[in-house]
Amino acid sequence: MRPRTVGVIPARLASSRFPEKVLARETGKALVVHVLEAARRARSLDEVVVAADDRRIVEVVEAAGGHAVLTRVDHPNGTSRLAEVASVVPADVFVNIQGDEPEMEPEVIDAAVELLHASPWADVATVATPFVEGESVGDPNLVKVVLGEGGRALYFSRAPIPFHRDSARGGTPRAAALRHVGLYVYRSAFLRQFVAWPVSPLEETESLEQLRVLEHGHGIAVAVRSVQSQGIDTPDQYAAFVRRHRSR
Repeated sequence: MRPRTVGVIPARLASSRFPEKVLARETGKALVVHVLEAARRARSLDEVVVAADDRRIVEVVEAAGGHAVLTRVDHPNGTSRLAEVASVVPADVFVNIQGDEPEMEPEVIDAAVELLHASPWADVATVATPFVEGESVGDPNLVKVVLGEGGRALYFSRAPIPFHRDSARGGTPRAAALRHVGLYVYRSAFLRQFVAWPVSPLEETESLEQLRVLEHGHGIAVAVRSVQSQGIDTPDQYAAFVRRHRSR
């Protein structure tokens, strides 16, 4: 029998660059509802739940026919909020779906879920995509990942990795840089273990929680796909999304 798989969308009101963005509704529906509808198109998910930190988010999701769980307001990150939902919603696998990505391709979610099922050595699966024109490998806001055989993550960093030592001499490196996409698929038992661990040294240094997994010796499987969608962090990015939505 296929493992029961639940997608969880952590959604909180606080946002330093775009306060209450999950409730922005210039398209006629709240941003979080767009994310919910995109996630529901993934074939691999048996259910999608919004993990909210405010009752207004719960009301908006429920009015749209969705399932929302009101969680504590003091979670340090989305994974911690996901784990609270996992304590009340039964599943074998949980998918952490960013609450500000209304254009996430459902095929990307499916690829990560299917890879975890096919990788018994991994406790977590995620996604990487090749860099495209306009994206700088040197941008610390774009996280890089280096892979080993079989798509196993070796390291994640905000620094440009792998470093092309002979770049000044020209030529193309055999190992191209990959941008990490912040979508995570967890086995349920491992998720409980992960959130119980303290912040690890590399995680604190790079401010990347996935490094906690690697530092404890657990495997992360990475599906490489062409991903066009990106998160919405600012009002300008939201305005661009509204224009794209209206043009469709």
